[in-house]
Amino acid sequence: MELTERRDLVIDRLTTDYARGAFEVEELERRLALVHTATSAGELDALVTPQPLALVPAQHMRIVFGSIERIGPWDVPQQLTARVVCGNLVLDLREARLTPGVTEIDVNVTMGNIEVIVPPGVEVNVDATSFLGHIEERTERATTRATTTIRVVGRVKLGHLELSTLRLGETHREARWRRRSHRRWRRHHQRALPAPWE
Repeated sequence: MELTERRDLVIDRLTTDYARGAFEVEELERRLALVHTATSAGELDALVTPQPLALVPAQHMRIVFGSIERIGPWDVPQQLTARVVCGNLVLDLREARLTPGVTEIDVNVTMGNIEVIVPPGVEVNVDATSFLGHIEERTERATTRATTTIRVVGRVKLGHLELSTLRLGETHREARWRRRSHRRWRRHHQRALPAPWE
């Protein structure tokens, strides 16, 4: 493969990685500048070597007429900004590596959808606004004192923001069935208990 062709492939890879939120715009500009000055295939290949997300204190994700799913093990920065325009973003945190303390997700949705899935034991605080949109929260309180909190801020315009607590491998339907069963169990046992004055 000629160096020019490899250069074009690296540029495509870098722009794709940037769109997926792998690095900031400053890092994209720096790598693109190095692409144009690279004189060997090795120098070009080094520019698309994956970087650990844990080294990035903040991360920006932009989806325009597209879709991104972050699932499985991945490092979640303490500050995550998500911009979605006519697209779809899924942030599955069940196997993700979360730092202790507060992780803030700043959303800006316009005619799109964002779904955030958290594992049990993680507290969720939502402080987002909606304009002709919908914010749906189906999270569960941590039974013990949580060491990690997910704080979701931002706005939803003509779109949808959904937050839910799911166990690993659990579907939304299975979670609804589990919650209904738990509520029925609690009601049954509360009725079975005698009043304190009896």
